[in-house]
Amino acid sequence: MRSHEIDYKIFGEDIQIVEIELDPNETVIAEAGSMLFMEDGIMFETKMGDGSQPQQSLFGKLMQAGSRVLMGESIFMTHFTNRSNIKRKVAFAAPYPGTIKAVDLAQIMGNTLIVQKDAFLCAAMGTSISIHFNQRLGAGFFGGEGFILEKIQGDGMAFIHSGGVVIERQLNNETLRIDTGCVVGFEPQLQFDIERSGSLKSMVFGGEGIFLATLRGTGKVWIQSLPISKLIQRLTPYGGNASKESGSVLGGLGSLFEG
Repeated sequence: MRSHEIDYKIFGEDIQIVEIELDPNETVIAEAGSMLFMEDGIMFETKMGDGSQPQQSLFGKLMQAGSRVLMGESIFMTHFTNRSNIKRKVAFAAPYPGTIKAVDLAQIMGNTLIVQKDAFLCAAMGTSISIHFNQRLGAGFFGGEGFILEKIQGDGMAFIHSGGVVIERQLNNETLRIDTGCVVGFEPQLQFDIERSGSLKSMVFGGEGIFLATLRGTGKVWIQSLPISKLIQRLTPYGGNASKESGSVLGGLGSLFEG
């Protein structure tokens, strides 16, 4: 299914919103509860699934709903459609301070983007949102995002959200080492793994933790400056229980490895 062609504007600095303009009968899909406002003529409907496969069976929809539960998302997605005969607008707000990044999936290798499990905000109708398993053991345990990631596929516009400032880097047969938890998304041909951050002294006293995320190959990667787990850690009295690897399957156990 070809994605709908939507127009958009992103407003704000530290806390952003994306305003999407829909032609008659155009639709945008979004995470439940992310809508900020919608103009008269926009109708919304909560559905089990992203609508990218209109002929999908009930079993398929249930499987997709189950995968969304594993990703920590709501079972349902909201579909916003312009039912008027003129252009109408609907806007979506980021769930916490940070940056909304517009990604044209038609310009991404394989029309596929791998993102952290809470990064998806909204997308043009026809975009598929599914589960992606991180098959590398080290990356799953210490990568900051665990084994469960999101796969966004399509040929239209998708919008992802992350904490702080987001930068886009193009790797050309290169290696990039990143603070764990700061990887927002990457193209699927890149190799994502975890490596030790340095010598024993550096790991214990350097303040960067034992592990760093490593991306190798040729492709694009998006990096966030302030993961929500790190923000929670700083705001919690006495440092809190949230560790640098709080997004991983280790949970609080990751704090045992911090310097």
